[in-house]
Amino acid sequence: MGRQLLAVSLAIIGFLGTILICALPMWKVSAFVGANIVTAQVFWEGLWMNCVMQSTGQMQCKAFDSVLALSQDLQATRALISVSIAVGVVSIGLTVFGARCTNFYSEDRHAKAKIGILAGVGYIIAGLLCLIAVSWSAYTIIVGFYNPLATTVSRGELGASIYVGWAAGFLLVLGGSIFISSYSNSC
Repeated sequence: MGRQLLAVSLAIIGFLGTILICALPMWKVSAFVGANIVTAQVFWEGLWMNCVMQSTGQMQCKAFDSVLALSQDLQATRALISVSIAVGVVSIGLTVFGARCTNFYSEDRHAKAKIGILAGVGYIIAGLLCLIAVSWSAYTIIVGFYNPLATTVSRGELGASIYVGWAAGFLLVLGGSIFISSYSNSC
């Protein structure tokens, strides 16, 4: 039961990280390259909005007006992260029924084990979806940074959400794997 609690804790931390990266506009941060030392504004881009941070500390954000005006990779990343969160919610629900520390299906250990394994698989799927979305965005940002046709203003670096997303996806996969392995004797 201790392994299951560890697995669920890791998976829930990863799930909360996925929600965090979905909400924060820190996927792409403006890069200061070359001789440009004027940093009066820092531009942040996220899945749902763009933000500008002034040197005075004032921050202004604007939500994207149209889904159709977004690039295809941003639309796909939005969809992957949203599906990852949905799969995570379902997996948490299945964990309530499948974990050994709960009383649901306590008389049918085989059914409880199947539900628990399904919850673990859900965590792994949610983690892989998160990792795919974050890695794809990181690739797009890096390719855009090294594009010789890009202006200095449009270049961006990886933001904090990319790194948090990699950690969240890894924790979801690890938590799901440990949760599945805790049922190795039950099936």
